[in-house]
Amino acid sequence: MDKRIYYVSVQSKTIMQHQGDAAYEFEVEATPEEIIKLKELFEDMEFAEERTFPRTLVPGIPYHHDVENDVYDLYLKNVYQTLYGLGTDETKKHIQTMNLLD
Repeated sequence: MDKRIYYVSVQSKTIMQHQGDAAYEFEVEATPEEIIKLKELFEDMEFAEERTFPRTLVPGIPYHHDVENDVYDLYLKNVYQTLYGLGTDETKKHIQTMNLLD
């Protein structure tokens, strides 16, 4: 299947086909199937993010001692790894500067 250009915002968990539709951080080249997988990753990340909310009500738990945050971080890293794999050269360079792929 042919790849198309998509514009992705991790912050808002959106994937757009038209550059001017909304703000975005990354440009990727992907097939429709790859976009479906990326959407599923965003859904998983959203679910993991929702699981972190109860922790905000309990003061004194360091971020790195919280399993729910570890799970969210794992999903977030998976999103960035996927974006890196699908990304344009500019997207790949930007993600490399973020030091998230190690």
